Amino acid sequence: MRLGKLGPALVLLGFVLMACGGNGGGGGTAGKKIALLLPEATTARYDTKDMPYFKAKLQELCANCELLYSNAKQDAPTQQTQAEAAITNGASVIVLDPVDGAAAAAIVTKAKAANIPVISYDRLILNTADLNYYLSFDNAAVGALQGNALLTALGSKTNPQIVEINAKLFKQGAHSVLDGKVKYGKEYDTPGWKPDNAQKEMQGALVALQNKVDGVLAANDGTAGGAIAAMKSAGLKPLPPITGQDAELAAIQRIVAGEQTMTVYKAIKAEAEAAATLAYDLAFGVAVPSDMTNGKTVNNGKADIKSVLLTPVAVTKANIQSTVVKDGFWTAADICTSNYVSACAAAGIS
Repeated sequence: MRLGKLGPALVLLGFVLMACGGNGGGGGTAGKKIALLLPEATTARYDTKDMPYFKAKLQELCANCELLYSNAKQDAPTQQTQAEAAITNGASVIVLDPVDGAAAAAIVTKAKAANIPVISYDRLILNTADLNYYLSFDNAAVGALQGNALLTALGSKTNPQIVEINAKLFKQGAHSVLDGKVKYGKEYDTPGWKPDNAQKEMQGALVALQNKVDGVLAANDGTAGGAIAAMKSAGLKPLPPITGQDAELAAIQRIVAGEQTMTVYKAIKAEAEAAATLAYDLAFGVAVPSDMTNGKTVNNGKADIKSVLLTPVAVTKANIQSTVVKDGFWTAADICTSNYVSACAAAGIS
Protein backbone atom coordinates (compact mmCIF):
# COMPACT_ATOMS: atom_id res chain seq x y z
CA MET A 1 0.00 0.00 0.00
CA ARG A 2 1.46 3.34 -1.00
CA LEU A 3 2.18 5.98 1.63
CA GLY A 4 -0.79 8.00 0.44
CA LYS A 5 -3.05 5.13 1.38
CA LEU A 6 -1.40 4.67 4.75
CA GLY A 7 -1.56 8.35 5.59
CA PRO A 8 -4.70 8.22 7.81
CA ALA A 9 -3.38 5.22 9.71
CA LEU A 10 0.03 6.78 10.26
CA VAL A 11 -1.46 10.06 11.42
CA LEU A 12 -3.74 8.13 13.75
CA LEU A 13 -0.86 6.23 15.29
CA GLY A 14 1.16 9.40 15.64
CA PHE A 15 -1.54 11.16 17.64
CA VAL A 16 -2.13 8.21 19.92
CA LEU A 17 1.55 7.67 20.57
CA MET A 18 1.87 11.34 21.50
CA ALA A 19 -0.93 10.82 24.01
CA CYS A 20 0.85 7.81 25.46
CA GLY A 21 4.28 9.42 25.60
CA GLY A 22 3.79 11.22 28.90
CA ASN A 23 2.65 8.14 30.75
CA GLY A 24 5.88 6.25 31.09
CA GLY A 25 5.51 3.72 28.28
CA GLY A 26 7.96 0.87 27.72
CA GLY A 27 9.76 -0.76 30.62
CA GLY A 28 8.91 1.98 33.14
CA THR A 29 5.15 1.36 33.10
CA ALA A 30 3.48 -0.80 35.73
CA GLY A 31 2.04 -3.94 34.19
CA LYS A 32 -1.59 -4.45 33.27
CA LYS A 33 -3.39 -7.27 31.51
CA ILE A 34 -4.83 -6.66 28.04
CA ALA A 35 -7.08 -9.32 26.49
CA LEU A 36 -7.07 -9.89 22.73
CA LEU A 37 -9.86 -12.25 21.67
CA LEU A 38 -9.83 -13.19 17.99
CA PRO A 39 -12.56 -15.11 16.17
CA GLU A 40 -11.12 -17.92 14.09
CA ALA A 41 -8.12 -19.74 12.70
CA THR A 42 -9.54 -20.69 9.29
CA THR A 43 -8.45 -17.25 8.09
CA ALA A 44 -4.69 -17.36 8.63
CA ARG A 45 -4.30 -13.64 9.26
CA TYR A 46 -5.46 -13.66 12.89
CA ASP A 47 -2.80 -15.93 14.40
CA THR A 48 -0.02 -15.05 11.97
CA LYS A 49 -0.46 -11.28 11.60
CA ASP A 50 -3.01 -9.58 13.89
CA MET A 51 -1.85 -11.19 17.13
CA PRO A 52 1.94 -10.82 16.55
CA TYR A 53 1.57 -7.17 15.47
CA PHE A 54 -0.68 -6.38 18.44
CA LYS A 55 1.65 -8.12 20.88
CA ALA A 56 4.76 -6.37 19.56
CA LYS A 57 3.17 -2.92 19.79
CA LEU A 58 1.84 -3.61 23.30
CA GLN A 59 5.30 -4.72 24.46
CA GLU A 60 6.81 -1.59 22.92
CA LEU A 61 4.37 0.59 24.86
CA CYS A 62 4.47 -1.41 28.07
CA ALA A 63 7.10 -4.11 28.54
CA ASN A 64 5.49 -5.14 31.83
CA CYS A 65 1.99 -5.57 30.40
CA GLU A 66 0.62 -9.08 29.89
CA LEU A 67 -1.27 -10.14 26.80
CA LEU A 68 -4.18 -12.52 27.42
CA TYR A 69 -4.68 -14.05 23.98
CA SER A 70 -7.38 -16.46 22.85
CA ASN A 71 -8.70 -17.64 19.48
CA ALA A 72 -12.29 -18.91 19.49
CA LYS A 73 -11.81 -21.04 16.36
CA GLN A 74 -15.14 -19.84 14.94
CA ASP A 75 -17.26 -20.87 17.93
CA ALA A 76 -19.30 -18.16 19.69
CA PRO A 77 -19.84 -20.09 22.98
CA THR A 78 -16.08 -20.71 23.16
CA GLN A 79 -15.47 -16.98 22.73
CA GLN A 80 -17.94 -16.27 25.54
CA THR A 81 -15.99 -18.61 27.82
CA GLN A 82 -12.68 -17.03 26.81
CA ALA A 83 -14.04 -13.56 27.55
CA GLU A 84 -15.29 -14.64 30.96
CA ALA A 85 -11.85 -16.08 31.70
CA ALA A 86 -10.22 -12.78 30.69
CA ILE A 87 -12.55 -10.89 33.05
CA THR A 88 -11.81 -13.33 35.88
CA ASN A 89 -8.07 -13.07 35.21
CA GLY A 90 -8.11 -9.31 35.69
CA ALA A 91 -8.04 -7.89 32.18
CA SER A 92 -7.98 -4.09 32.19
CA VAL A 93 -9.24 -3.87 28.60
CA ILE A 94 -10.77 -6.40 26.21
CA VAL A 95 -10.08 -6.13 22.47
CA LEU A 96 -12.70 -8.36 20.88
CA ASP A 97 -13.13 -9.46 17.27
CA PRO A 98 -16.48 -11.26 17.49
CA VAL A 99 -17.32 -14.64 16.02
CA ASP A 100 -20.97 -13.56 16.16
CA GLY A 101 -21.57 -9.81 16.38
CA ALA A 102 -24.97 -10.17 18.06
CA ALA A 103 -23.93 -12.86 20.54
CA ALA A 104 -20.88 -10.83 21.56
CA ALA A 105 -23.14 -8.14 23.07
CA ALA A 106 -23.42 -10.39 26.14
CA ILE A 107 -19.63 -10.23 26.55
CA VAL A 108 -19.73 -6.43 26.50
CA THR A 109 -22.48 -6.44 29.15
CA LYS A 110 -20.36 -8.63 31.48
CA ALA A 111 -17.27 -6.52 30.88
CA LYS A 112 -19.23 -3.34 31.59
CA ALA A 113 -20.41 -4.80 34.90
CA ALA A 114 -16.74 -5.34 35.80
CA ASN A 115 -15.78 -1.80 34.64
CA ILE A 116 -13.67 -3.21 31.78
CA PRO A 117 -13.76 -1.19 28.52
CA VAL A 118 -14.25 -3.15 25.29
CA ILE A 119 -12.87 -2.33 21.86
CA SER A 120 -14.66 -4.02 18.97
CA TYR A 121 -11.82 -4.98 16.63
CA ASP A 122 -12.15 -5.51 12.87
CA ARG A 123 -15.76 -6.77 13.08
CA LEU A 124 -18.56 -4.81 14.75
CA ILE A 125 -20.23 -6.00 17.96
CA LEU A 126 -23.96 -5.41 17.55
CA ASN A 127 -26.88 -4.28 19.69
CA THR A 128 -25.12 -2.85 22.72
CA ALA A 129 -24.71 0.73 23.92
CA ASP A 130 -21.90 -0.27 26.31
CA LEU A 131 -19.22 -0.71 23.65
CA ASN A 132 -16.39 1.81 24.06
CA TYR A 133 -14.81 1.87 20.59
CA TYR A 134 -14.98 0.20 17.21
CA LEU A 135 -11.63 -0.01 15.40
CA SER A 136 -11.54 -1.39 11.89
CA PHE A 137 -11.30 -0.45 8.27
CA ASP A 138 -14.10 1.50 6.67
CA ASN A 139 -16.26 -1.52 5.89
CA ALA A 140 -18.78 0.40 3.83
CA ALA A 141 -15.81 1.47 1.70
CA VAL A 142 -14.76 -2.20 1.46
CA GLY A 143 -18.20 -3.11 0.14
CA ALA A 144 -18.05 -0.25 -2.36
CA LEU A 145 -14.63 -1.41 -3.59
CA GLN A 146 -16.03 -4.91 -4.05
CA GLY A 147 -19.14 -3.65 -5.82
CA ASN A 148 -17.17 -1.46 -8.21
CA ALA A 149 -14.73 -4.26 -9.02
CA LEU A 150 -17.62 -6.62 -9.73
CA LEU A 151 -19.30 -4.10 -12.03
CA THR A 152 -16.04 -3.58 -13.92
CA ALA A 153 -15.62 -7.34 -14.34
CA LEU A 154 -19.24 -7.75 -15.51
CA GLY A 155 -18.58 -5.27 -18.29
CA SER A 156 -21.48 -4.48 -20.60
CA LYS A 157 -23.76 -7.35 -19.59
CA THR A 158 -27.41 -6.31 -19.44
CA ASN A 159 -29.14 -6.82 -16.08
CA PRO A 160 -26.53 -9.31 -14.81
CA GLN A 161 -27.64 -11.73 -12.11
CA ILE A 162 -25.42 -12.03 -9.06
CA VAL A 163 -25.31 -14.00 -5.82
CA GLU A 164 -24.43 -12.07 -2.67
CA ILE A 165 -22.64 -13.84 0.21
CA ASN A 166 -22.13 -10.94 2.55
CA ALA A 167 -22.33 -9.21 5.94
CA LYS A 168 -24.05 -6.04 7.19
CA LEU A 169 -21.58 -3.17 6.76
CA PHE A 170 -20.00 -4.58 3.61
CA LYS A 171 -23.48 -5.09 2.18
CA GLN A 172 -24.34 -1.42 2.69
CA GLY A 173 -21.31 -0.34 0.70
CA ALA A 174 -21.86 -2.89 -2.04
CA HIS A 175 -25.54 -2.02 -2.45
CA SER A 176 -24.67 1.68 -2.73
CA VAL A 177 -22.81 0.76 -5.91
CA LEU A 178 -24.78 -2.19 -7.30
CA ASP A 179 -28.43 -1.32 -6.74
CA GLY A 180 -30.22 -0.65 -10.03
CA LYS A 181 -27.34 -2.14 -12.03
CA VAL A 182 -27.63 -5.85 -11.19
CA LYS A 183 -30.29 -8.38 -10.35
CA TYR A 184 -29.84 -10.09 -6.97
CA GLY A 185 -30.56 -13.73 -7.72
CA LYS A 186 -29.84 -14.79 -4.13
CA GLU A 187 -28.62 -12.91 -1.05
CA TYR A 188 -27.13 -14.51 2.07
CA ASP A 189 -25.68 -13.39 5.40
CA THR A 190 -23.21 -16.22 5.87
CA PRO A 191 -23.28 -17.63 9.45
CA GLY A 192 -19.90 -17.23 11.13
CA TRP A 193 -18.31 -16.28 7.79
CA LYS A 194 -17.51 -19.99 7.45
CA PRO A 195 -16.30 -21.18 4.02
CA ASP A 196 -18.33 -24.39 4.29
CA ASN A 197 -21.49 -22.36 4.97
CA ALA A 198 -20.71 -20.17 1.96
CA GLN A 199 -20.21 -23.31 -0.15
CA LYS A 200 -23.63 -24.65 0.90
CA GLU A 201 -25.26 -21.31 0.19
CA MET A 202 -23.68 -21.14 -3.24
CA GLN A 203 -24.73 -24.72 -3.98
CA GLY A 204 -28.32 -23.79 -3.11
CA ALA A 205 -28.15 -20.66 -5.25
CA LEU A 206 -26.84 -22.57 -8.25
CA VAL A 207 -29.70 -25.07 -8.00
CA ALA A 208 -32.32 -22.32 -7.59
CA LEU A 209 -30.89 -20.24 -10.42
CA GLN A 210 -30.10 -23.20 -12.70
CA ASN A 211 -26.41 -22.21 -12.75
CA LYS A 212 -27.27 -18.83 -14.28
CA VAL A 213 -24.90 -16.67 -12.25
CA ASP A 214 -23.03 -13.76 -13.78
CA GLY A 215 -21.10 -12.71 -10.67
CA VAL A 216 -20.64 -13.33 -6.93
CA LEU A 217 -20.28 -10.64 -4.28
CA ALA A 218 -18.43 -12.51 -1.50
CA ALA A 219 -17.61 -10.64 1.72
CA ASN A 220 -14.15 -12.16 2.29
CA ASP A 221 -11.64 -14.58 0.86
CA GLY A 222 -12.84 -17.51 2.96
CA THR A 223 -16.42 -17.23 1.73
CA ALA A 224 -15.11 -16.61 -1.79
CA GLY A 225 -13.19 -19.88 -1.56
CA GLY A 226 -16.34 -21.72 -0.48
CA ALA A 227 -18.34 -20.21 -3.34
CA ILE A 228 -15.63 -21.07 -5.86
CA ALA A 229 -15.58 -24.68 -4.63
CA ALA A 230 -19.34 -24.90 -5.16
CA MET A 231 -19.11 -23.44 -8.66
CA LYS A 232 -16.30 -25.76 -9.65
CA SER A 233 -18.27 -28.72 -8.35
CA ALA A 234 -21.25 -27.59 -10.44
CA GLY A 235 -19.03 -27.42 -13.52
CA LEU A 236 -19.21 -23.68 -14.20
CA LYS A 237 -16.64 -22.74 -16.87
CA PRO A 238 -15.39 -20.12 -16.95
CA LEU A 239 -15.99 -19.07 -13.38
CA PRO A 240 -17.95 -15.82 -13.06
CA PRO A 241 -16.29 -12.78 -11.45
CA ILE A 242 -16.07 -13.05 -7.65
CA THR A 243 -14.90 -10.65 -4.97
CA GLY A 244 -13.09 -11.19 -1.66
CA GLN A 245 -11.39 -9.47 1.26
CA ASP A 246 -8.30 -9.85 3.50
CA ALA A 247 -5.68 -10.58 0.81
CA GLU A 248 -5.31 -14.17 2.01
CA LEU A 249 -2.45 -16.01 0.30
CA ALA A 250 -4.81 -18.59 -1.21
CA ALA A 251 -6.94 -15.74 -2.58
CA ILE A 252 -3.94 -13.94 -4.08
CA GLN A 253 -2.99 -17.19 -5.79
CA ARG A 254 -6.57 -17.62 -7.04
CA ILE A 255 -6.42 -14.08 -8.47
CA VAL A 256 -3.12 -14.86 -10.20
CA ALA A 257 -4.69 -18.01 -11.64
CA GLY A 258 -7.84 -16.17 -12.80
CA GLU A 259 -10.25 -17.92 -10.43
CA GLN A 260 -11.00 -14.90 -8.20
CA THR A 261 -11.41 -11.35 -9.50
CA MET A 262 -10.21 -9.26 -6.57
CA THR A 263 -9.64 -9.01 -2.87
CA VAL A 264 -9.47 -6.08 -0.47
CA TYR A 265 -6.12 -5.44 1.17
CA LYS A 266 -6.21 -3.94 4.64
CA ALA A 267 -2.92 -2.98 6.29
CA ILE A 268 -3.32 -5.31 9.26
CA LYS A 269 -0.13 -4.04 10.90
CA ALA A 270 -1.55 -0.51 11.13
CA GLU A 271 -4.87 -1.86 12.38
CA ALA A 272 -3.38 -4.13 15.05
CA GLU A 273 -0.93 -1.47 16.24
CA ALA A 274 -3.70 1.12 16.47
CA ALA A 275 -5.78 -1.33 18.53
CA ALA A 276 -2.88 -2.04 20.89
CA THR A 277 -2.26 1.67 21.35
CA LEU A 278 -5.92 2.41 22.01
CA ALA A 279 -6.08 -0.49 24.49
CA TYR A 280 -3.00 0.88 26.26
CA ASP A 281 -4.60 4.32 26.55
CA LEU A 282 -7.81 2.89 27.98
CA ALA A 283 -5.95 0.64 30.41
CA PHE A 284 -3.89 3.51 31.82
CA GLY A 285 -6.60 6.18 31.74
CA VAL A 286 -4.98 8.25 29.01
CA ALA A 287 -7.42 10.62 27.32
CA VAL A 288 -7.92 9.37 23.77
CA PRO A 289 -7.38 12.33 21.39
CA SER A 290 -10.40 13.44 19.37
CA ASP A 291 -8.19 13.26 16.26
CA MET A 292 -8.23 9.49 16.58
CA THR A 293 -11.85 9.17 15.46
CA ASN A 294 -12.34 12.59 13.85
CA GLY A 295 -15.88 12.44 15.14
CA LYS A 296 -16.69 9.25 13.22
CA THR A 297 -19.25 6.80 14.56
CA VAL A 298 -20.80 3.57 13.35
CA ASN A 299 -24.27 2.52 14.46
CA ASN A 300 -24.40 -1.05 15.79
CA GLY A 301 -28.17 -1.26 16.02
CA LYS A 302 -28.28 0.16 19.52
CA ALA A 303 -25.99 3.19 19.59
CA ASP A 304 -23.53 5.26 17.57
CA ILE A 305 -20.15 3.83 18.57
CA LYS A 306 -17.02 6.01 18.46
CA SER A 307 -15.05 4.57 15.58
CA VAL A 308 -11.52 4.52 14.20
CA LEU A 309 -11.80 3.69 10.50
CA LEU A 310 -8.75 3.02 8.32
CA THR A 311 -8.59 3.00 4.51
CA PRO A 312 -8.76 -0.25 2.46
CA VAL A 313 -7.36 -0.88 -1.05
CA ALA A 314 -8.71 -3.05 -3.89
CA VAL A 315 -6.25 -5.66 -5.21
CA THR A 316 -6.52 -7.25 -8.64
CA LYS A 317 -4.02 -9.18 -10.73
CA ALA A 318 -2.80 -5.84 -12.11
CA ASN A 319 -1.59 -4.42 -8.78
CA ILE A 320 -0.54 -7.41 -6.65
CA GLN A 321 3.11 -6.44 -7.15
CA SER A 322 2.58 -2.80 -6.12
CA THR A 323 0.44 -3.57 -3.05
CA VAL A 324 0.83 -6.79 -1.08
CA VAL A 325 4.27 -7.67 -2.49
CA LYS A 326 5.67 -4.14 -2.19
CA ASP A 327 4.50 -3.95 1.44
CA GLY A 328 5.95 -7.36 2.27
CA PHE A 329 2.52 -8.64 3.24
CA TRP A 330 3.29 -11.61 0.96
CA THR A 331 6.53 -12.19 -0.91
CA ALA A 332 6.75 -13.27 -4.52
CA ALA A 333 8.12 -16.59 -3.22
CA ASP A 334 5.02 -17.03 -1.04
CA ILE A 335 2.72 -16.48 -4.00
CA CYS A 336 4.63 -17.98 -6.89
CA THR A 337 4.87 -21.62 -5.84
CA SER A 338 5.26 -24.28 -8.50
CA ASN A 339 1.61 -24.20 -9.62
CA TYR A 340 1.68 -20.43 -10.14
CA VAL A 341 5.10 -19.70 -11.66
CA SER A 342 3.91 -19.05 -15.20
CA ALA A 343 0.85 -17.10 -14.06
CA CYS A 344 3.04 -14.95 -11.81
CA ALA A 345 5.37 -14.21 -14.69
CA ALA A 346 2.41 -13.14 -16.83
CA ALA A 347 1.18 -10.89 -14.00
CA GLY A 348 4.61 -9.29 -13.54
CA ILE A 349 5.07 -10.59 -9.98
CA SER A 350 8.70 -10.91 -8.98
